[in-house]
Parts: sequence; structure tokens; C-alpha cells
Amino acid sequence: MSDFHEVRFPTDIARGARGGPERLTQIVALASGREVRNSRWAHSRRCYDAGLGVRSLDALAAVVGFFEERCGRLYGFRWHDRLDWKSCLPSQEPAATDQVIGTGDGTTAVFQLCKTYGAGPSAYRRTITKPCDGTVRIALDGVEQAATSFACDMTTGRIDFTPGAIPPPGAMVSAGFCFDVPVRFDIDAIEVDLSAFEAGEIPRIPVIEIVPRGRHHA
Repeated sequence: MSDFHEVRFPTDIARGARGGPERLTQIVALASGREVRNSRWAHSRRCYDAGLGVRSLDALAAVVGFFEERCGRLYGFRWHDRLDWKSCLPSQEPAATDQVIGTGDGTTAVFQLCKTYGAGPSAYRRTITKPCDGTVRIALDGVEQAATSFACDMTTGRIDFTPGAIPPPGAMVSAGFCFDVPVRFDIDAIEVDLSAFEAGEIPRIPVIEIVPRGRHHA
């Protein structure tokens, strides 16, 4: 994306932030007392408050500098979500069999990284567009493939198999990886009362996930 900078928000500050996935559900109460619920968004969207991670004037200056480089809300950037940044559980190391990303048909060479939450018909499949360099591992039918058999676009999360390594018909394609969340600032002004900050007041610096193209909200 031309409006996206492939840089990560200061990790030490992001670790102290608060946030997580958000959904938009419309609830209509009927005269009978029953409810009709409808999800307005097809996908969740993550929101964070970076201000909670700012603990010193130096950290605040770093955020201001980062904010100025991004021109406020104009340019997106990478965010490290300490709760959810791997294809596996946070305490584990990514394995090539963590996430099923597709099934081979003998001709398709490009597959999109994704992460599935839950199991069964209600499982949620999330598109991963910002994998971390050097962390992506791929397997076919549970057998890990050599790194030379595929290429991963770190700006889109797309896996491109080389001509001689295209998954055969029926082969399960799986992946393991670490990833960042594509976000932007949700403000165009950072307001800080330095006297209040030194007294312990936390500045509000909201950050919101950028919905990938082709993954629009309903």
C-alpha cells in the first residue's frame, strides 16, 4: 500500500498498551422481549491505546516523532500485538503445520496466509497481511518444505510457490509464522499536559487496525 509504511511502532511502548478485537453487533429488542441480533461487520477490527505504554518523557518523545513521520492518520504502520502475534499459542514456537491456508489443485501457486480462531462451522478465518521476515514456514500434507520452494511477500502475506514446487491436487497447504497488525493512528493531534503527565496522567493515543483491501466490513 502506498499509504502504508513498513515500519513497526516502538515495541517497548506497544507492550504496555491496551486493546484487542472489536466487533459491531446490532441488537433490536422486539415487543415480545426477544432480541434480533445482526453482525454489521463481517470481520473483527483491532483497536489499541498506545498511551498506556508511555511511561517517560523519552517514550512520549519517541511516540511524537513516530506520529510526525506518519503524518497523523495519513500513513499506516505495523503494530506488535503482544496477545496475538503468532500462528500458534503465545507460549509456543510457530510450526509449519499450525494453520491450514489452502488445498492444492496442481496449478494454483499463490496462497494467502491466514489464521483460524475456534473450530467447526463457527470458526473465524482471519487474513494475515503482515508476516514477520524470516518466520514463515510452509508444509504440504504435514511435511515441511524447503525455504527455496516458496517466497512470501512480507507486505501482503501471500505465499508464491516456485514452478517446481506447486502443491499437487488434494495436498493440504499449511503455514506457521509470526505477524504484525496493520494499523494507523486514529487521531490527527496528540494533546499532552506535561504537568499532568508528570503527575501520572496517561495521554490517550488511539490506534486502529486497517482493514485489508478485499476484506471489507459488511
